[in-house]
Amino acid sequence: MKLYYSPGACSLSPHIVLAEAGLPCEFEKVDLSAKRTERGTDYLSINPKGYVPALELDDGEILTEGPAIVQYLADRVPEKQLAPPAGSMARYHLQEWLNFISEWKTAVKDLLGRRMAVIAKQLEGKHFITGDTFTVADAYLFTVLRWTAYVRFDLSPWPALASYMERVAARPAVQQALAEEGLISGS
Repeated sequence: MKLYYSPGACSLSPHIVLAEAGLPCEFEKVDLSAKRTERGTDYLSINPKGYVPALELDDGEILTEGPAIVQYLADRVPEKQLAPPAGSMARYHLQEWLNFISEWKTAVKDLLGRRMAVIAKQLEGKHFITGDTFTVADAYLFTVLRWTAYVRFDLSPWPALASYMERVAARPAVQQALAEEGLISGS
């Protein structure tokens, strides 16, 4: 497999999931403004949508859209419990959160406060968004919450979000993905 990514973009979520899953994968950086990969390939020939992530499977098929990619990866390693079993109510609840997070990233700032409150309430008494087990929704939420620093959105009114970010950021797979994308210095 090969993940096409841009540092800190939505592609960080599947990058984290790949590390959590322990699945072998190549990584190729994409210059989103030039629409070219680091190897000089026209990225639009890989993903005509023009944004990341895109996951190239071993048979050459391309899968796009972060929520679809992370569920695909989770289903490859069910023993890791990165997503509940397909067809279960727990899986549909996970998909609810993936949709909520996905819609959230395009929301305007005045709506963010209400969304932060919803997420903070969901985290009450839990280590992760769906309970005590890290799932693909956590990789996605961590990625989106990191963007608040870039748009100068203050998370301090929601201390649960700060402690959540610290818990997720401390995970070895998250540290690995952040370092591989050049977002932190590797050890």
